[in-house]
Amino acid sequence: MKPIITSLMEADFYKFTMAQVAWKRFPEAQVRYGFKNRTKGVLLADVVPEERLREELDHARTLRFTPEEVDFLRTCPRLPKGLFSDGYLEFLAGLQLPEYSVEKADGQYRIEVAGKWPEAIFWETLVLNVVNELYFRELLVQGGVLADPDRKDAFWREGSSRLRDKIERLKALPDARVMEFGNRRRFSATWQETVLNYMMDEIPTQLIGTSNVRLAMAYGLKPSGTFAHEMYMIYSGLFRSSDEELRSSHNLVLRHWWEEYGETLSVALTDTYGSDFFFRDLSPDQARDWKWLRHDSGDPIAFGERAIAFYKGLGIDAKEKGIVYSDGLDIDAIERIHARFAGRIGLVYGWGTNLTNDLGYKTLSLVMKAVEAGGNPLVKLSDNPEKATGPAELVERFIRVFGHVPGDAVECTY
Repeated sequence: MKPIITSLMEADFYKFTMAQVAWKRFPEAQVRYGFKNRTKGVLLADVVPEERLREELDHARTLRFTPEEVDFLRTCPRLPKGLFSDGYLEFLAGLQLPEYSVEKADGQYRIEVAGKWPEAIFWETLVLNVVNELYFRELLVQGGVLADPDRKDAFWREGSSRLRDKIERLKALPDARVMEFGNRRRFSATWQETVLNYMMDEIPTQLIGTSNVRLAMAYGLKPSGTFAHEMYMIYSGLFRSSDEELRSSHNLVLRHWWEEYGETLSVALTDTYGSDFFFRDLSPDQARDWKWLRHDSGDPIAFGERAIAFYKGLGIDAKEKGIVYSDGLDIDAIERIHARFAGRIGLVYGWGTNLTNDLGYKTLSLVMKAVEAGGNPLVKLSDNPEKATGPAELVERFIRVFGHVPGDAVECTY
């Protein structure tokens, strides 16, 4: 089989936008990322062969951005002109992924990457791609699916049938706009590309982009994404001399992001330290300037109602704003959210794992989070306690500083 990662462009688009901010403002900042399997009861190291894992990761380190790929980032007509500076693109042209480490512990893999933030940042999506695909390949082999042509055909027919059914339901919501966000936990590279092609054929006006930059380049789609939790988390590691500096680091992310991208990429992620804090921290001017919020944990209906009430309280018409929903969406959730909020606030659905990894096997909830920055361990609190990360004693400090009240714990299925 060919390598899973054939291009560094396989990374999600938000790695490129975040890396530019890191490259400009914190080029020497040291960051460490750690892999975690959040799926209870699945022992990855007992399924995925370590030799194959290392082979795939070693191969990824041999890759470089090609001149054609760099030129795409410079000239893509679906991106704002000049989004990436010439200096940053030159940096990408010379980038090599930093070294990684792999260890086994209690049936799980401990995968870590450490290095300069604008370099190490690109590992996240690639590690998740590799682990996920190796895991499902092994399940197919161990289950005898690949060795039996009839079972193999039946398996792919099942995946195709599930995809067809959910896209048919999406067609019944013709004003629902979808971004394909399934890169990080896809079943395989081939299946993600199959799904994207099907969507291009069946719902071309509803599909507004993909997070996979390689596929965006291959099919003339818009690369989609802005920034992730790691922005807030890493800033909290770089700005922590006092409780006030720590608390202020959250809004500093928003100010730096606006200075870099302005309205073009003004999609604010809301749940790193809980949505309660986010809405307290967002200034009235920021609420007017930023066009979108991104929901990534907690009850989606409650969040939407809160966002609308928040804007109303500031005299802002919610119809001029929008929410990008991206928390473990399936077609049921999209239908429910759309029925509640269509016409009341702008809506976009960042559809991920359920879209590109729904072929009959139980999916994995894998993450590759920033765990240290500037020598300081990092914390994520989240509206969903199951998504929280960080050392217990530090979590207590963050809860106090950010006034966090945990919501209901919901198992991470995606």
